[in-house]
Amino acid sequence: MALLEFKASNWEQYLAGGGTRGLQRARSSSPEAVIAEMMKAGLRGRGGAGFPTAIKWGAIRTVGEGKRYVVCNFAEGEPATFKDRLLTRTNPYLMIEGLAIAAYCLGADTAFVGIKETFVREQQLLAQAIADFRASGAFDDLRMEMVLGPDQYLLGEETGLLEVIEGKPAMPRVARPFEYGLFAEGPAQNPTLVDNVESLANVTMILAEGADWLRQWGTDRSPGTLIMTVAGDVNYEGCFEVEMGTPIRTLLDEHAKGMRDGGELLMIVPGASSPIVPPSLLDTPLDFDSMRAVGSGLGSGSFAVWNTTRCVVQLCELYSRFLSVESCGQCMSCKLGTGDATAGLRKLLDNKGGGGDVDYVLSRAKHGIDQNRCALPMGEVNLVQSFIHCFPERFPHNNCPGHTDIPFPKVKDWDAEAGRFILDERILRKQPDWSYADEPWRPADMLAQRV
Repeated sequence: MALLEFKASNWEQYLAGGGTRGLQRARSSSPEAVIAEMMKAGLRGRGGAGFPTAIKWGAIRTVGEGKRYVVCNFAEGEPATFKDRLLTRTNPYLMIEGLAIAAYCLGADTAFVGIKETFVREQQLLAQAIADFRASGAFDDLRMEMVLGPDQYLLGEETGLLEVIEGKPAMPRVARPFEYGLFAEGPAQNPTLVDNVESLANVTMILAEGADWLRQWGTDRSPGTLIMTVAGDVNYEGCFEVEMGTPIRTLLDEHAKGMRDGGELLMIVPGASSPIVPPSLLDTPLDFDSMRAVGSGLGSGSFAVWNTTRCVVQLCELYSRFLSVESCGQCMSCKLGTGDATAGLRKLLDNKGGGGDVDYVLSRAKHGIDQNRCALPMGEVNLVQSFIHCFPERFPHNNCPGHTDIPFPKVKDWDAEAGRFILDERILRKQPDWSYADEPWRPADMLAQRV
């Protein structure tokens, strides 16, 4: 059974479905044997980068000195993303067991779940799952703690998440977690593993069922399934677990039930970091390598679909503003570059620009990657360049059908019966200093809370 088919709302259901077998098998084997099984399965991280999980785990076991830590990244801040929340609502135990397996393999006695403070339902489910595991005696030797982080995009950046766990704002570090881990006092200390919810859920199933469980789906280089989120101008918004290698067209036509109200596809925007996907690429297989080969990216499997009634310049400005506002400001080239690019797009949107303004937008977007600590400004470059490259006729004179209210696809919740996402409109009031217009500032907007 695939991930979303393993439903468990309580401990008894989880055990009846085979829960804890993965952890038991891991603990009866050596860490090296567990990592070898992961290598055989070929699992690649589901958080966005698609890096081989076994290689990542093996490296963290052997580098640096001091304590090892493991962290589940439950920030889920990409536009049009809901899969980790749905997976947790379906079965909160899978990720917790995978995190315990990771702790065993890396020799960590402490694990953290870094989750947004706004994900209240998921916090409750995970707290109960942790309590059930602990009551069973499954990991008496492992301390597992939830840290409630602020609703910031950069909470999902792995080093920004480590900062929040340490009680600081979500400001990314230069050094990666394996180079400068949690509570480190110097380089090469406390190597830390950061994996996302879906990755860890797959770990549980691989250890319980064996490597062939994952390889029954997908391609040789991208085995398994991926839980895809599809939002926007489709008949049915939702999360769909599809086999790696499934064409984009199948995802849209068969799972999302086609374009809403018979509209015509304009573009697909994957997350906020990869170039857009035009209609000409609908037959591209949904796997890491195929998406990269056509100049885009699979990322965490989040797709916002837009029809031809939407204004291209307005969409570009909307995504650029999101990244500009979410930029932390540590790298001024990023904060200023994304901000200036957004301002230039606003000028074009208001029909006050010309050809030189298009060049200005591109140059300012590219300026953002000077000395950047994280990938946020690269997302700005990728998106802005792809908008202008794919729709040159819409720039510089804003040759669009007209302005409409475009709902930015930051997902707050999901109405499964209606097949529509409930969007977080608060994002439209967010300001570059991470405060919100017409709202009082709260400490929770910056710092972590511990559970």
